[in-house]
Amino acid sequence: MGRGGAVDDDWHETLRARGYRLTPQRQLVLEAVGRLGHATPEDIASAVRETATGVNISTVYRTLELLEELGLVQHTHLGHGAPTYSVASEDDHVHLVCRDCGAIEEAPPEVVEPVVEELAATRGFQVDVGHFAVFGRCRACAETD
Repeated sequence: MGRGGAVDDDWHETLRARGYRLTPQRQLVLEAVGRLGHATPEDIASAVRETATGVNISTVYRTLELLEELGLVQHTHLGHGAPTYSVASEDDHVHLVCRDCGAIEEAPPEVVEPVVEELAATRGFQVDVGHFAVFGRCRACAETD
């Protein structure tokens, strides 16, 4: 399972506090994101349709947009395709994406700290570590050479 694991009850309160109802579709989308981890909107829609067959992809996109606006989910671009979504958390992480097998690993932000600090010092650039992906080859693929 990806980050996000179990989704706690705080999201119920977050929705209500911002004046949104907890619709069955919103609940299913958020639960699917938590269960799947780094998942595309299409993956999420497929998971939701296992329970609610009538939910279309545009509903999933609108729901993801709302949930991201509320800070409950976050998206990351891990390649040329659709963004992937995961449950938002306070601990940022760097995504390690294998170009061969597509595996996604997470690493603590400290691994890129020197680069982040250098960019801030020399260019005034503030890196959004939660959206940071490093592409390469995972250990398993590298060992097959």
